[in-house]
Amino acid sequence: MSPPPLPYVAVPESFKLPPGMNFGGTSGIAFTSKGTMFVIHRGPKPLMEFDADGNFIRGFGDGMFDRPHGLRIDRDDNIWATDVASNLVFKFNPAGRLEMVLGVKGWTGEWHPYGHLRLFQEPNEAVVGPTGDIYVLQGHGKAESLVLKFDSDGNFIKTWGGKGKGPGQFDLPHSLVFDAQGLLYIADRNNARIQVFDADGTYIRESQHPGTPCGLFMSQDQQSKDQHIWLAHGHTGEIMKLDLNGNVVGKMEGAGQGKSLGKYGEAHYIAVSPRDEIFVADTLNYRVQKYVRK
Repeated sequence: MSPPPLPYVAVPESFKLPPGMNFGGTSGIAFTSKGTMFVIHRGPKPLMEFDADGNFIRGFGDGMFDRPHGLRIDRDDNIWATDVASNLVFKFNPAGRLEMVLGVKGWTGEWHPYGHLRLFQEPNEAVVGPTGDIYVLQGHGKAESLVLKFDSDGNFIKTWGGKGKGPGQFDLPHSLVFDAQGLLYIADRNNARIQVFDADGTYIRESQHPGTPCGLFMSQDQQSKDQHIWLAHGHTGEIMKLDLNGNVVGKMEGAGQGKSLGKYGEAHYIAVSPRDEIFVADTLNYRVQKYVRK
């Protein structure tokens, strides 16, 4: 039996960009505790902030990125962004001041030649966990697929993964969310699945999602307190709502491949606003799609 349609409808994009500006490839979206929204894209001012109605607030990051990719905002409103080309993870404070850089530009592999700095190759996303530890997903097709764990000061702790199809292995780990118990849910994109781990990387379970599962967002029902995972399903263009076991409980009606409203070149990352609006970044159509409740 097909999952029921979700009670949302796609509406035209409402972002009010500065005169003469357009989005480049929109790769990520995230909300602050104040309800403002950040978009990371591959163009001028790669980090842009908007209010809840889409009015432009500010943009920054020129000259810092080669190929922006992942975007997350932690509970203190720090902004975490990754660059899969320059192999860097950036932490900006809420004012937009750079506070931490993980990795070293121009270097790939495991360790800097002097042995004191952990390196990346193609970091897809950086996420701060419930205890303050930092988790970085690595590998976008050329590099080894890994999860790297750091403490809150950026000191390397451990890594797990490696390319493969077995439990705990990955082929392009793309997005990560935590549930209320602190378990990690990782979109293992090219293996078409979501894997679940504890905070130390112990494999627990997985669910299959044929296609290219790209972006994950964890939400909680205000009444039942049940948690659900929103999935932006990559090149299929599908937008789904899952339970924590990976079962599809609803799909966005009309979503799929294409260029028109509610269609996607690549449904890359997803976020739910405090107003219960759904936003999906589409890297190939250079836009962010918006859904509101019917």
